[in-house]
Amino acid sequence: MSDEFKTIEREVRAETKVRGSRFIATAAPAADRREAEELVARVRAEFHDATHHCFGYRLGTDDNEFRHSDAGEPSGSAGKPILLSIDKRGLTNVCVVVTRYFGGTKLGIGGLVRAYGNVADQALAAARTRTRFKTTLIEASFPHAQISNVMHVISKAGARLVDTTYDEEVHLQLEIRQSQAREFASLLINQTCGNIRLNSDARDGDTPP
Repeated sequence: MSDEFKTIEREVRAETKVRGSRFIATAAPAADRREAEELVARVRAEFHDATHHCFGYRLGTDDNEFRHSDAGEPSGSAGKPILLSIDKRGLTNVCVVVTRYFGGTKLGIGGLVRAYGNVADQALAAARTRTRFKTTLIEASFPHAQISNVMHVISKAGARLVDTTYDEEVHLQLEIRQSQAREFASLLINQTCGNIRLNSDARDGDTPP
């Protein structure tokens, strides 16, 4: 599985009217399900008098990390087209909520699919995208005598130094792409002749320099 993914930088909004109905799309980055659900709740509160709040979101790089809701519209007419707007741009960690104020004229399933999909498209088209990477945070502890060896490996591998503390040993927090983490750990062990302790944890990181 790739450790690279594309998401949007910040929240954006687009609006359109179709035969009297008002459609407002709010798109925002969402690191996890909690953030996606919080966006849905916030939009519902902001437009509390609206007829529907339909949404779709995709998280991570695993194809099954998604959800969509028609929120009372006919099945398949709202949530799926919103999710399709996210997927056709190759985006993830993104949630789009489309709020509808009913204008008195029924649009039919085809009309709803077009309306929800188009306004979601407009919002995402207006968003700036960012390439990010799933990273591993590695905690390394080693004797002071090994610091030059460790710093050599860090520089060679392009890892990011997050934090440094000193006591009887040196303790570093290092961030590197998940796809490079195993090789990086092996280099650290080899360069220090095993005089190092490593612990790691997966996370999402920004684009490397």
